Amino acid sequence: MDGSKETGYEKERHKIKFVTLQKKGQLKRPGKYGEISTSFTGRKAEAMENDKIKNKMQLKYSGKLMRHWYWCVVVVLLLLVLTAVVLYVNTLAGVIVGGFTLLLYVTITGIYLYYRPRVLSELLDFAAQYSGVERMLLKDMSIPYGLVQTDGRILRMNDRLAELTGKKKDYHKNITSIFPQINSAHFPLDQEERIVDIDYDGKKYRVTMRRISLEEVVQGSDAVELLNGECCAVAMSFLDTTELSWYMQENYEQTAVVGLLYVDNYDEVMESVEDVRRSMLEALVDRRITKYICSADGLIKKLEKDKYLLVMNRKGLDQLEDDRFTVLEDVKTVNIGNSIAATVSIGIGLNNGGYAQNFEAARVAMEMALARGGDQTVVKDKDKMAFFGGKTQHSEKNTRVRARVKAQALREMIAAREQVIVMGHKNTDIDSLGACVGVCRAAMQADKPAYIVLGELNSSIRAWVSMLKEKDESYAKVFITHEQAIEMTNQNTVVVVVDTNRPSITECEEILYLTRTIVVLDHHRQTTEKIENASLSYIEPSASSACEMISEILQYYDAGIKLKPYEADTIYAGIIIDTNNFVAKTGMRTFEAAAFLRRYGADVTRVRKAFRNDMETYKARAEAVRHAEAFMGCYAISVCPSEGLESPNVVGAQAANELLNIIGVKASFVLTDYNGKIFISARSIDEVNVQIIMERLGGGGHMNIAGAQLAGTDLDGARQKLKEVLTQMTKEGAI
Repeated sequence: MDGSKETGYEKERHKIKFVTLQKKGQLKRPGKYGEISTSFTGRKAEAMENDKIKNKMQLKYSGKLMRHWYWCVVVVLLLLVLTAVVLYVNTLAGVIVGGFTLLLYVTITGIYLYYRPRVLSELLDFAAQYSGVERMLLKDMSIPYGLVQTDGRILRMNDRLAELTGKKKDYHKNITSIFPQINSAHFPLDQEERIVDIDYDGKKYRVTMRRISLEEVVQGSDAVELLNGECCAVAMSFLDTTELSWYMQENYEQTAVVGLLYVDNYDEVMESVEDVRRSMLEALVDRRITKYICSADGLIKKLEKDKYLLVMNRKGLDQLEDDRFTVLEDVKTVNIGNSIAATVSIGIGLNNGGYAQNFEAARVAMEMALARGGDQTVVKDKDKMAFFGGKTQHSEKNTRVRARVKAQALREMIAAREQVIVMGHKNTDIDSLGACVGVCRAAMQADKPAYIVLGELNSSIRAWVSMLKEKDESYAKVFITHEQAIEMTNQNTVVVVVDTNRPSITECEEILYLTRTIVVLDHHRQTTEKIENASLSYIEPSASSACEMISEILQYYDAGIKLKPYEADTIYAGIIIDTNNFVAKTGMRTFEAAAFLRRYGADVTRVRKAFRNDMETYKARAEAVRHAEAFMGCYAISVCPSEGLESPNVVGAQAANELLNIIGVKASFVLTDYNGKIFISARSIDEVNVQIIMERLGGGGHMNIAGAQLAGTDLDGARQKLKEVLTQMTKEGAI
């Protein structure tokens, strides 16, 4: 093609440039022929365009581009030095060199002035072309990409996003019309990225959103004007994570799970059935367990007559959790003449490392399940624990072997230390006080000084403390304050904790860390919070009270032990309160403990007189019963007034017991505003486990008697929260 003639593309390009310059007023009217001929060579047209650009834009080099011309200055300076040296040596030669230097300077200056506008023009053209390349790359980018306004309206989409959504690129409706899972609430408020995972058309996408400012772009435009001080948009990129999500789900489902399964009451169940049927009963229980675990693609191996090892994956565990471990109830239905139903406990460990670590976690979970009374499942996922089941009363064990072993261990520990300090829980009740008195008597039997830590006395124990001091002057020194306990505790001190196993609610938690010998005696089901460094732990959820446990320990502690009648009264009172006058959670061993105390002078009449209330207390209790609300047809919820009462939480507990006398009430809950907190007293007979309900509210207890304390709320808020927990647990099938 002839180089003097322009191609069609070049003609069109120059025509567009001419029209653009004409609209901007930079060209004079057309010539006499009405238009400028396109027969100009490309070189002339380019020269004209450069002249116009030169006249419009006053540009100069800067930065690295300006430093590029420094070599010219350096060369001229070096030549000037050379000229001076040569001139010093020879005048003629110096003049010649100086003339050459001057000629070189003029030449370089001319070249710089000639090419300066042309170089700048080429840079501008390159920038424009580069910007176009960027837009083209963004348009053809393999990842779906879009730009939306802060109100959600779509500004633009690239080809991939248009292909994904099936919309045209000029689609400018709200982003929610395409992706309902994305709205303006998900947009980032600052320069940080925000990520949202969505499902669209059967695939999963990870949407990355970043807020960008359009202020500079708008200010540099002649077409639009910035009205407010800010113009922003949200850039979105869509990454297909379908395959990645599948692999992640597979990895999750194949996580190794190790578990242990125990038949809680194997010996008792076998003894309750005829000899000829024992093998059949064992086979039926074994079949129920094996079939259930295998249904979740699990492997089960019998280790002993009542112990099993479980191995499965996380997918199978999720299946068991979804049906809330129905094997707990299925095993109970096995009946071929056995008077006692079999119960099982399951401990599961996962996400703790390898198989060995998961097995150790399963063992810890099993210990937790048994400490909580059995008949339940505990799942230990790293540091978190989940509980399932535990709806039935823990079966009472007829054997006292554990009590005898624990009594002997306690005697040895007391004998090896210098002193004994006993404490219960905060807001000490009569069960806690009675257990403390029993431990003190055991220490005194071994000629060891014993002390009871008490905080502020409440109405439920004030009369009993006064009675003990009145009957025995030595008790005036037995009761000590928190400060005294901290000062007295050392490495040669035995610290005995009764009626609680949670360090946070002990009377004086600080002394737990001042000694290496700690004994825990409690009848409440264990929670995730426990005293970790206990040298001796005796937790018996089947016991009615801590006083019942102490009574059994005293029987095996020393054959020559002698309780004083006032001490026996105090311990007996603890049993009376926690069993609600031998109505709730009362077994054979409860009556045997009461008989033991009766032999040492416990008087039923004295104890009953000590529990009489004043008129204001009785009225408050009656008021709580009168205003009780029936929630979901089976839960009684009420509020106990606290005005004029010394210990309204104690009155609330009494009102909760009274509400159980109403037909159709499965559980009662009484709320009391006391000392800036909302106390909840929960009671039941046998159908509902109030412990797991109170655990949802940060409290605890045992199946029939439990409680919780709520801070930062009022009575209405606490009542609403309680109702939400009851509703949620009912939907889950937990109660």
